[in-house]
Amino acid sequence: MASAWVLAAMLAACVATLGVSSARMRQQDLSNALQPPSVTHPLGTDEVGRSVLWRTLYGGAISLSLGLLAAAIAVTIGAAYGAVSGYVGGRIDDVMMRFVDVLFALPSVLLVMLFTLTVGGWLERLTHIGIEWARAIVLALAIGGTSWLTLARVVRGQVLSLRERPFIQAARALGLSTNRIVVRHLVPNLGGTIAVFGTLTVPTAILQESFLSFLGIGVQPPQATWGSLAADGVRSLNPVRMSWWLVTFPCLALSVALLALNFVGEGLRDALDVRGAESTPSRQA
Repeated sequence: MASAWVLAAMLAACVATLGVSSARMRQQDLSNALQPPSVTHPLGTDEVGRSVLWRTLYGGAISLSLGLLAAAIAVTIGAAYGAVSGYVGGRIDDVMMRFVDVLFALPSVLLVMLFTLTVGGWLERLTHIGIEWARAIVLALAIGGTSWLTLARVVRGQVLSLRERPFIQAARALGLSTNRIVVRHLVPNLGGTIAVFGTLTVPTAILQESFLSFLGIGVQPPQATWGSLAADGVRSLNPVRMSWWLVTFPCLALSVALLALNFVGEGLRDALDVRGAESTPSRQA
């Protein structure tokens, strides 16, 4: 619960200040370039005098939004694909899993790069939300579209064991449709697994975005994310003058968010584990 409150506070701070931070993070003041943290600039300034505080808040909004969108896409595709494959079984299951194996054999970074380069330009021309946000959306679609493979395998394995359980056989005997059995009986038993995977996908998506931004394929300047800010800060470290605040504060925000997401995932797993909740009274007895 403490991690959930921390994560909610970080998300609220980044989103609530988005209107102000989107403008102030671009304001340059060369006379105050590379200033350490002070009363005027609590987190210091970068090499062109931009406030690290406003850039960190703006980058947090982009990073968290991108991670949440990518996780939602990965969870939706992976849970649906794995549940259908495991419940139907037979040749359909074999074909669906061979398709997953083929995708697993391909480098995920390569797939994200190809998707970003091919679909990114098309979406940027069609969207009315701006090129900067369009790039973030394309990156989230690409990362989410390649991050569902592990969840599909995990869900399939659990569905294979659950479909022979007495409550599933009773549902079949009552004549319930496949869709109803999957949605009402199988998915609730997979809630803990799906929730944990979703919370772990958010930091994975953020880290992937950081790597791609470092390669120049992800989010581009002047837009900022925690990953791109950290990459810029690392490049500013040198023996002559070490501007430690440029890398410390974005990395600290990223680390706190990742740690909070991991704890939230553990809590959701315990809260949504139907079988664990059912076995608790028997253990107490």
